[in-house]
Amino acid sequence: MSARTYQIRTFGCQMNVHDSERLAGQLEDAGYVPGDGEATPDLIVFNTCAVRENADNKLYGTLGHIRPQKTAKPSMQIAVGGCLAQKDRGEIVKRAPWVDVVFGTHNIGALPTLLERARHNAEAEVEILEALETFPSTLPARRESAYAGWVSISVGCNNTCTFCIVPALRGKERDRRPGEVLAEVQALVAEGVLEVTLLGQNVNSYGVEFGDRLAFGKLLRACGSVDGLERVRFTSPHPAAFTEDVIDAMAETPNVCHQLHMPLQSGSDRVLREMKRSYRSARYLKILDRVRESMPDAAITTDIIVGFPGETEEDFQSTLDVVEQARFSSAFTFQYSIRPGTPAAEMAGQLPKEVVQERYERLVKLQNDISWAENKKIVGRRVELLVASGEGRKDTETRRLSGRARDGRLVHFTPTGPLVDRSVRPGDVVETVVTYGAPHHLVADGDLLLHRRTKAGDNSEAGLRPKTNGVTLGLPGFGAPAVAPEPVSGCAL
Repeated sequence: MSARTYQIRTFGCQMNVHDSERLAGQLEDAGYVPGDGEATPDLIVFNTCAVRENADNKLYGTLGHIRPQKTAKPSMQIAVGGCLAQKDRGEIVKRAPWVDVVFGTHNIGALPTLLERARHNAEAEVEILEALETFPSTLPARRESAYAGWVSISVGCNNTCTFCIVPALRGKERDRRPGEVLAEVQALVAEGVLEVTLLGQNVNSYGVEFGDRLAFGKLLRACGSVDGLERVRFTSPHPAAFTEDVIDAMAETPNVCHQLHMPLQSGSDRVLREMKRSYRSARYLKILDRVRESMPDAAITTDIIVGFPGETEEDFQSTLDVVEQARFSSAFTFQYSIRPGTPAAEMAGQLPKEVVQERYERLVKLQNDISWAENKKIVGRRVELLVASGEGRKDTETRRLSGRARDGRLVHFTPTGPLVDRSVRPGDVVETVVTYGAPHHLVADGDLLLHRRTKAGDNSEAGLRPKTNGVTLGLPGFGAPAVAPEPVSGCAL
């Protein structure tokens, strides 16, 4: 009997992408194999997000689209998990009775059992827990990338931003012990991974659960002692919890990248109060000044919401003023839209779509101008790139590949020159000189100044992806753990 095939379709943020890696790891442990994308798989898993606009419509529309596949192949199973599943619960099987399994954000480890139960009982299984059952780090993970990996250091959120439904769906913050985090980092590095990104809903509030407000800075420094780990990133910090020791750790730990993504949301102090964001614009800008004082080459990015209920033209102008002062290298800009279940959805002063659209276009134009100006400053600079896959363009005329600089900027480069060792692969490291700056990327069209082949590049070329076992060391302190879990070899796809 051939192994069952699966596909996972992920919506939303990095947290969901990482959860999908955990789901894939469990399914492969249960005997499933990835589908080839052509034949109808035996299982489709939807890992959903409730934050994005029209998330409900997107899910139910997609479920309707695949219903004929289910009809043609009744043995195929459909599972829905993630934040939207946590929110809608049994409503999903009422609206889409061809769904077999619904599971929430707190019990992603139950998926194989629920699938087997649904198959045995020939009826839908819906299991939504109100609190975390198993920390995701205890679950195996099939990683998406051979060269970069997500490492969750906390789940949940203790804030009460009025526009956000995430705390209601993912619960209060739960922190992993430092030893567990470092053990997972070491397991990834043993598989050839060069870069890790530490994940948390408010990543810099890490340590609140075990009473150490300086824990995040200590964790960054501890990552600096992991041999073979070349780059450390993190997302997303909260300005209210940002402390001097984190800036010092970033500046003084060589493998921590000088990149900071810190959501602003609004430049108006009045709107920030309405959002229940516990900082003000002056505090935010002071943090940026301190970061740039310690790391002049730092690239800072942000999130901004336009058209929050009650936002006046004066409020919006305050946002433009802060953006002008902040000089972000890029910004993720969003038009506010009602999210049912959030306090902001019930607020007076919901703005007309045309007003929000006009402000949004002004903000985007300003930020594009700033991004272009900042990127032009990079022209002529030598940059180190971790070669990426699926992030850029490659055409027959230029043969460009793409990579990420240490500050997170996307660079399209030509993989040419006498220093190229056979071929440049995703996961290899190159150095080159930037020749052109565009608003959203850089170009480097000269010969490479360095090409270093890596184990990550070998794995990419061979079609291998890392698989890590769950990590449950529970170590209370910092520093490299005495015993790291044995890495499991990746399998060819």
